[in-house]
Amino acid sequence: MTELAPPRPAVKAPERLRVLLVEDDEGDAFLVRELLEEAGAAFDLQVATTLRDAQALIAGIHCVLLDLGLPDAEGIDGLRKLLAVADNAAVVVLTGRSDEHLGVVAVAEGAQDYLVKGQVDGVLLARALRYSVERKRADENTQRLREIELRQAESARLERGLLPQPLMRTDAVAVHTFYRSGRAMGLLGGDFFDVVQIGDDKLHVIVGDVCGHSVDEAALGVELRVAWRALVLAGVEEDRVLGALEMVLMTERRAREVFATVAMVSIDLHGSRATVRLAGHPPPVLLSGGKAVPVTARTGIVLGVRPTPTPATDVEFTGDDWSLLMYTDGLIEGHTGVGNERLDVEGLCGLLAEPAAKDVPLAALPAWLVGRAEQGNGGPLADDVAMLLISSGGGR
Repeated sequence: MTELAPPRPAVKAPERLRVLLVEDDEGDAFLVRELLEEAGAAFDLQVATTLRDAQALIAGIHCVLLDLGLPDAEGIDGLRKLLAVADNAAVVVLTGRSDEHLGVVAVAEGAQDYLVKGQVDGVLLARALRYSVERKRADENTQRLREIELRQAESARLERGLLPQPLMRTDAVAVHTFYRSGRAMGLLGGDFFDVVQIGDDKLHVIVGDVCGHSVDEAALGVELRVAWRALVLAGVEEDRVLGALEMVLMTERRAREVFATVAMVSIDLHGSRATVRLAGHPPPVLLSGGKAVPVTARTGIVLGVRPTPTPATDVEFTGDDWSLLMYTDGLIEGHTGVGNERLDVEGLCGLLAEPAAKDVPLAALPAWLVGRAEQGNGGPLADDVAMLLISSGGGR
């Protein structure tokens, strides 16, 4: 029995390209059209006799075949003017035998290729045009990849500033950190956190969120985080720290409408108590005795609107087994799947009360919470999420 050869894959027909010929010599324009037709090339050809006409026809063109001697533009100057409006179109220049050196200069200026009049046939012309289009696309893809790499490098630098390693030496508590970007390509926004231990008995922690999602907000978040650490290490009184931080914000922000929300907590490592200060920020959630409840604390206004002292609230931790969850509002602003209802603080406490949550190791709890929030939201959360989870005795 004769075996049948496997069918060959269908060969995809070449893309039909739109070509704009910029040529004021009717004879040369006629010749180009004839060459392409004889080669059976898949091109749609338009002709412009001046650079001004070409600029009006450039939209949607894949490749421009440009004569360097035009009535309204001569030589490389004409190429530069065309490249300024060419968008994604590849450009191939036409030169005469006596000025072939201009072709080399044209490629250095940004043209994809050059051809010498009278030295090409239809097949060579069609191939040069198609290769130029592919080269242009490859260059654009390389440029896009380079931009992505630069943004990722920028994000990595900002991450080191926004999300530092906790500066602590105690084993009385464990600190678990978490960050999830809500932006395209994983770039950071203005969420930040920090942890600093002072002496043997005080642990200072902060979680903050600069409004906005651009690199400017991320850079401002870095400044605020670094300023906060410097203030704490310098021994500035706790009730003056946020006021000083607000001065930094108002001095460094790019626009007057930029503000920040902050939750700052000072924990007594030996006394099972803490002082909480909230500047427009959602309250921490206390996990103790199998329950999750938001900390009842007075809330001040956001930083950057009207300088006002942020009220302090003293909180007692009952028992030796407790955890304090601090987070940015990106975690609780997603939907729950019930109409337009948002998760909010009450919903977050509900997630923490689920039986499944009690089996999650504390180090993995922040990531688990984001996963559950995304389930209710029906997809990724729109905003950045930063979390700190401080647990007594090292946690489970």
